[in-house]
This record gives sequence, C-alpha cells and structure tokens, in this order.
Amino acid sequence: MTEPVPQPLWQPTEDKIRGANVTAFMAAVSDRWQIDISDTDALFAFSVKEREQFWQSVIAFADIKAETWGERVLVDGDKMPGAAWFPDARLNFAENMLRRQSQDDAMVFWGEDKVKRRLTFRETHEKVSVLARALRRLGVEPGDRVCGYLPNMPEAITAMLAASSLGAVWSSTSPDFGVQGVLDRFGQIEPKVLFAADGYYYNAKRHDCLAKTAAIAAELKGLAATVIIPYGDETVDLGSFPGAITLDDFTGDFQPGDITFAPLPFDHPLYILFSSGTTGAPKCIVHSQGGALLKHASEHVLHCDISPGDRMFFFTTCGWMMWNWLVTGMVTGATLLLYDGSPFSPSPGILFDFADAEKMTHFGTSAKFIDAIAKAGVEPRDSHDLSTVRMICSSGSTLVAESFDYVYEKVKSDVHLVSFSGGTDIMGCFCGGDPTKPVWRGEIQGPMLGMALDVFDDDGNPLRGEKGELVCTQAFPSMPVGFWNDDDGSRYHAAYFDVFPNVWTHGDYIEMTPHGGIIIYGRSDATLNPGGVRIGTAEIYRQVEKLDEVTESIVIGQDWDNDVRIVLFVVLKDGLELTDALSQKIKDQIRAHCTPRHVPQVVIPVTDIPRTKSGKITELAVRDIVHGRQIKNAEALANPEALDLYRGLDALKG
Repeated sequence: MTEPVPQPLWQPTEDKIRGANVTAFMAAVSDRWQIDISDTDALFAFSVKEREQFWQSVIAFADIKAETWGERVLVDGDKMPGAAWFPDARLNFAENMLRRQSQDDAMVFWGEDKVKRRLTFRETHEKVSVLARALRRLGVEPGDRVCGYLPNMPEAITAMLAASSLGAVWSSTSPDFGVQGVLDRFGQIEPKVLFAADGYYYNAKRHDCLAKTAAIAAELKGLAATVIIPYGDETVDLGSFPGAITLDDFTGDFQPGDITFAPLPFDHPLYILFSSGTTGAPKCIVHSQGGALLKHASEHVLHCDISPGDRMFFFTTCGWMMWNWLVTGMVTGATLLLYDGSPFSPSPGILFDFADAEKMTHFGTSAKFIDAIAKAGVEPRDSHDLSTVRMICSSGSTLVAESFDYVYEKVKSDVHLVSFSGGTDIMGCFCGGDPTKPVWRGEIQGPMLGMALDVFDDDGNPLRGEKGELVCTQAFPSMPVGFWNDDDGSRYHAAYFDVFPNVWTHGDYIEMTPHGGIIIYGRSDATLNPGGVRIGTAEIYRQVEKLDEVTESIVIGQDWDNDVRIVLFVVLKDGLELTDALSQKIKDQIRAHCTPRHVPQVVIPVTDIPRTKSGKITELAVRDIVHGRQIKNAEALANPEALDLYRGLDALKG
C-alpha cells in the first residue's frame, strides 16, 4: 500500500493572502524599487540581497518616525560584528510607541483572576509624561540605567517608555527571582532608578516583594531612587523600607502634558537583556533602539499580520525577551493584552477565558504550555469560543509535531499556528511565520525577512536536507550593540563569531525541509554525541513525551568509557513507578521512531526538572551536576532545588 501524501495542517485562503500585510508590502516594494516581487520567496531573496532597500521599505510601510534617517543606510555591511545601520539617524523608540492618543485600549491587564485593569492610549501617554518628568527631575540622562523588578503589569511598560523617552537604558526581571539572582543581573549595570512592585499573585497566593526589594536596593551602587508600585488596590506600607517612595509620591508634583523625546542615534542602547546565567554570571546583552524597533516592526507587521485594532497577547514575564517583543506591538496600534501569574490559576482555561473576554486576535505562549494543557486533557475547542483568534504563536522551545496536532484538533482548526525561534541574543527571531504559506506538521514555516539564515556543517559548508548549525551569514539591524563591561568586544565576539569568522553562529541544531521550513532539534551545545554521531535532544523528547506514562523528560550526554552515553531522566505521572517494563517501553519507543543510537543507556526517574525563569529546561546545568561540576548561578533557575535530584546518583556511577 502506498503511503498517503502528507497534507498541510492549515492553508491560508486566497482572501487571507490578498488581505495580508505582507502582500501589500510586496506591492509597495515592487512599486518603489521597480522590481517584480510576486511571492514571499522572492521577497526573502530581495530582503537579504538588497538589505538597504528592504529595511528602508520596512520603515516606510510600518510608518516608523525619526527626526532624520540620514543619507547612509549601512556602513561596513560586510563586517560581523562591525556593521553600522543608519549611522546618521536620530529617533526615539518611545515616541514611536506613543504616537496614538485615542481612547481605545492600549493595554488590558489580568493578574490571574485577582486584579483587572485597562489603560487607553491617551492614559498611557499621560502616565508616561509624568513619569518622564519625575525621572528627569531625579537627574536621569541618556545612558543611565533604569531597572524594573516587576510583574508583567502596565506600569512596567509605562516606566520603560518614560526611561527610553529620555534616552535611559531599560532592564527588567520578574519578581520571582531571588535577591542574589537580581543582584547578579542589576549589580553589573548599576541602575540609577529601580522600579518594583509591592507584591504579586501566583497560583492564587499573594507574594510580598518589599523585603526582597529592600535587600536588593541596599546592595546596588549608585541607586538614586527605589519606586514602589502597588500591584492591586492594597495600600502600600513603606514603614519597613526607609528610602523607598511610592509611585504616586514619585510623580505627584507633575501634571500630564507633552513629552520631550530625546533624539538619539539608531544604535543608542535601549535594553539590556540577560542570558540565562545557569553556567556562570549572566551575560548583559545590550540592544539598540533602532534595531529593536525595526526588527519587531518587521515581525509584527509582516510575519504576524498585526494591524491597528488587533489585540495581541503573549504569556511572558518581564524577564523574557518576549516581553520586549510584545511591548513593541504598540507601534502597530494594537492593544497589548498582559497576563501575570500562573497560566493554570484558577483553572487551566484562564488564558482562553482572557482570549474570549478581550477578543484576542494573537495568542502567544510557550511550547511547554501547549504540551502541558495537552497532557492535562484541556480541550478549548469545546469550552471556549475563540472566534477572534487568528494566530497562535509558540516560542521558548521546540514545538513538537504532536503539539501541532493538538492545537488543530483540540484548540482551533482554522488558526494560523506559528512557531518562532530566535532569542534574547538578537531581540527577535531567525525563523517564524508566513501568512501566505501553509503550516506543515512539526515545521517552522521559514526564515524571517532580512535574516540570511543558513545551515552549516562543522567545516562551514551549507547543508540541505541534513542537520547542522543555525547560522546567519549577513549583518542585521538587531544584532547587539555589544555586552556590558566588554570594552574590547572579546566576550561578544567569542559568543557568536569564533566558530565561523564573520558569520553569526547561534547555537541551535537545525534542518531545512523540502517545504522551505525549518525544524529545530535543540541547542547545539546540548547536542548528544555518542560514538561521534550528533543527535538533537528534541528528537528524543518528541518520542518520550508521546507516552502517556511520561509527563516530561530531560536528556544529557554523560562522559563514559572514553565516549558519551545517553542518560534520560523522566518525570512520570502520579502513582507510577519506573519498572523494567516501562523503561524498556521508553527505549523501544525511541528505537522504533529514531535510531538505535538515540536509545538511552540509562533511564532514571526524577520528580522535577530544573528550568530557567522563562520555562526552558536546563540540560547544561544537569550535565554539570552529573559530572560533579559546580553550578555557578543556581539563582537563575526557577527551581534550583531540583538540581539536588541529579547529584551523586548511584545509577550513574557504574
């Protein structure tokens, strides 16, 4: 019997293709530059061959404003690092976010089911104007750092916009970080102002932040003010926190008015983001205002088809770059839907309640959340309307093929499912969605416009139909300005450019498919290498987590007998034990659907898996623990106590 021909899971209608932003953009590009761009494959080729023309077209189409763009678009474009975009431009990120002053919703906030608020575009502008005045009175100037130790609440966005309107550099992290974890980050960049919430809710429980914030503020050098923001309606008592000031008192002397936006260079620092820091002190990655603005505008408008009036959501904390990505949605005129707390409190359907209540058009979340609700048996298709949701976006880790099935079978059958891959390092994505193309099971649709993505073997040769390193062979606007306190650029260069000269090596292990899509097999630094054969960890996870008995898993390579052996740790469903029969079933599943080389030599049950604050599992930290190496920054983990489960295991000694 012949095998059935694979079919796409979703196909855009001709009407949707004609009405997509990217279709209008192709027409604008064709007209402006007198060329024929008839589909997104041709547009991608144009975007990497004619980079200067492409990014000028993005500026015009997204209506990004500047005092001047200058004559030069790209200088030293053949250098990575070293390329300079729009070196004569003067613009302001916040000014582009705050152009609208209507009474439409700019932000809607849910703190689980405990706190609900909304701000119009006009109210947002007013709050930013008084915050900017208060910061200026304090002496905040271009280049100063302003930090947020905050939940994903509207005040995090207004504080960031106020800081960036002055040219200050914003950095934030979520309030579930412990004191040392925050100091490991903010201590490196020495902020002048710290914004913090008095508390937050998680899983229906109130968590106070004042004691931790006081301990943090006491250790930060050069801190001029700590501003405390009420999370809900509770009165903030600062009696035990001398030197702190409430938000109302900080801004109380000022009335709303016009905002004086500092005209700044394209590469002026806007954000400092941090690497996960699970294997050492977090890297402080500095991103430019122009780079973030152009990269996000291209992704929102062209890849996610976001337009004025859309209502976009991403489940994120202020410590994940998807928060920064979400915030830029204001440039499109979209409403930002902000959620803070557990995505399962008070029920596993709370985010879908939010979607229905606020007529969400873009539902963004992590691959882990999709896997978790699938395993929990949640079927939003039957319990919720979701008629306004046009796109579901997933990021954070690989979205496996079975999660594609779940979304189309149990969430919504006629939705555009987009899996992203990119990250903190580039303030955006290397690959993601295309509103004009079909969605194929288990595949990211294609590379992002303007990103010269390729796959290299170990010798730097391009690969097709084989797995290799994700690289980018040309400079792009959202490359970092550099790392903080890395004056000679050596750490920045070592992070991305040491493997292949003048080529960005991202550290993902990927394959390009016959459809032009992309499959991510995991981090290349976590790639398994038994017998010298490279194996992506995602290949194993996909098979193991198909099994009903397994909730989740983590796999590492253990140095063993002058080689590497694969060790698989599994979290089983409540009440189950890892019997010899179940262990063999797991191995058989992997052998049948992968190769014999993928089969773990050891399977070990655990009750928890260490993960970062943004929900990513930490294979490198587990590998270090198993090999007896010190974990230098366990504070970077959401659950550092889980590391103890992997320490000194008899099963790994012989």
